[in-house]
Amino acid sequence: MKVLCFADVIASGAASGKRVFIRADLNVPQDKQGHITEDTRIRASVPCIQMALAAGAAVMVTSHLGRPTEGEFKPEDSLAPVAKRLGELLGREVPVVANWVDGVTVAPGQLVMLENCRVNKGEKKCTEELSRKLAALCDVFVHDAFGTAHRAEGTTYGIAQYAPIACAGPLLAAEIDAINLTLANPKRPLVAIVAGSKVSTKLTILQALAKNVDGLIVGGGIANTFMLAAGLNIGKSLAEPDLLGEATAVIAAMKARGADVPIPTDVVCAKTFAADAVATVKAATDVADDDLILDIGPQTAAKLAAQLKAAGTIVWNGPVGVFEFAAFENGTKVIAQAIAESSAFSIAGGGDTLAAIAKYGIEKDVGYISTGGGAFLEVLEGKTLPAFEILQKRAAG
Repeated sequence: MKVLCFADVIASGAASGKRVFIRADLNVPQDKQGHITEDTRIRASVPCIQMALAAGAAVMVTSHLGRPTEGEFKPEDSLAPVAKRLGELLGREVPVVANWVDGVTVAPGQLVMLENCRVNKGEKKCTEELSRKLAALCDVFVHDAFGTAHRAEGTTYGIAQYAPIACAGPLLAAEIDAINLTLANPKRPLVAIVAGSKVSTKLTILQALAKNVDGLIVGGGIANTFMLAAGLNIGKSLAEPDLLGEATAVIAAMKARGADVPIPTDVVCAKTFAADAVATVKAATDVADDDLILDIGPQTAAKLAAQLKAAGTIVWNGPVGVFEFAAFENGTKVIAQAIAESSAFSIAGGGDTLAAIAKYGIEKDVGYISTGGGAFLEVLEGKTLPAFEILQKRAAG
């Protein structure tokens, strides 16, 4: 995957004194009072902005925040809290500019935050009129928002079509490198963990990975459906009985390649879904009709940990149990620690996965932590993301 990198644009002198438009992903969670509760994405955007300022560029940065209605700006849609936090990180004031589509005044060495880009009419549909206006604002467009790379919108795709120079920022470039390392040329064995509540939301990923991975670990509600397909009783656990055929097909596809989908041999059950529910470890063959499976058992966790420690490459998407409840966190904790201790190159993505990584303090032990949720999943499916596609086209001339 060949794209032009912002670092190379700077090295060539093409950013000095020029107008640089950075599309960042600053869509951070906020409480009801509008206070930012988690600022990872803002901190992740800092290197690209600092690079542009150090190069002597006139810098504009924008992002979406929440789900605003196009053409109807509301106070809660404002990037002002984000600009305030970014200013604290950079040690400088970051002015917020509204109604910026028809022109922005910014001088070399200056930085401005352009108000929530999803408020602009034509952003989601990536209209040519808006795309050309956006491109006219800059000399260099930098895409540094992997979390939006699966969307063909005005500030993620349209501007890249028409801007004089279109390139990948350091965050996006790192994602491309990690993805290539993981999926294009992985060190074997390649083991993927795909967990979550429903097979239906991850079916295409499971089908795509079944053609490439050496081990496919399923967890959460997805594992329950696979247990059902293997003829086990899962009580009243979350599952999708109508997808047993698809689960069986994934198992068969893996088996045909000499690979496997390990089915849990023991599980942690409860009678109710609650943090204070009594947890009982049972053999997978002993689940009662009124049981809820909320985690994998210690025997299964140990087996999977051994498999992960022997892997060459690991892809992790989703916790394997209800790790938010202390009684049902052991499976995810053991998996996380095994990944941390493994010599494999590991790539992890998805909101719940990032929460588990943070909970168990293994950030420094994971090879690459992806900042994108939906984008990460689409890459695992083997899809070419619109942002990558347009940057490749521009790089090819």
